[in-house]
Amino acid sequence: MPRNPALRGLRWAGAVLVVAAFAGCGTAMAADGTPVWSSAPPPRVSSSPVPAHSPTHSPAHSPAPSPTHSPAHSPAKNPSPKSSPSKTPPARPRAGSGPAQSLMKTGSSAVALTFDDGPDPVQTPKLLDLLAARHVKATFCLVGQNVAAHPDLVRRIAAEGHTLCNHSWRHSLTLGKEKPAAIRADLQRTNDAIRAAAPGAEIKYLRAPGGNFTPNFVKVAAELGMRSIYWQVDPRDWDHPAGESDAAHQVKVRTAIKQHISKGAIVLSHDYQQPDTIAVYRSLLPWLQQRYRLIALP
Repeated sequence: MPRNPALRGLRWAGAVLVVAAFAGCGTAMAADGTPVWSSAPPPRVSSSPVPAHSPTHSPAHSPAPSPTHSPAHSPAKNPSPKSSPSKTPPARPRAGSGPAQSLMKTGSSAVALTFDDGPDPVQTPKLLDLLAARHVKATFCLVGQNVAAHPDLVRRIAAEGHTLCNHSWRHSLTLGKEKPAAIRADLQRTNDAIRAAAPGAEIKYLRAPGGNFTPNFVKVAAELGMRSIYWQVDPRDWDHPAGESDAAHQVKVRTAIKQHISKGAIVLSHDYQQPDTIAVYRSLLPWLQQRYRLIALP
């Protein structure tokens, strides 16, 4: 009996979705190296200040840093001697050009290396050793479940001066579509785990799993004191097809970064279960340091 082509197509599509849920945070890139997340322009977030909101558990964090350019403000003309001084309006988060106005660039000529999905008990220590040997600071986007499993690594990341970033509790690719209360609970749970591992740690940034930002995701992150970061360079280090040798994969990742990086770029990579990524950076870091100033996101 002949197979039903339609049924076979549906099964294939389902399998792709299952694999994609665990593949990593990357996305496709256009021929010019710019990331491609949608054929439509990214949804816009209101530029008005985020309304005050008290989460269920008040996070112990510093307020989000002020944007590079403060909003225009003109003091009142000829104030009377008894009038109180005018107040500066609340700072507005700097909007980016990524999905839902997430940030794709550092805002300076410096390049930021970011590593997602960890901490990993095998690969993260290797990466930290490599960064320490080259005196490089990076940004680690941490998954809450992995934080709870390896708090010692979170303490080390913070102690060595790297920037901490919330990457959700369990890397759900559809979290941004949930109601704001559900998004807030997930992000707060992750922040709590990070701070339990590294008391007093600052968590200034949020990266949506898969880069799947929505206006609600960005808004809730801002309410919790975090700026939303996307990326400009995605070498797809998580995409290791069957039959591709480790050497070939490393060449692909290294070449993608060299071809598409530029001043101010945020570079996406992964330390979780990605030994080839560590191998790539072992030779790539000297090349990058000769050309760019490498920073942890401030």
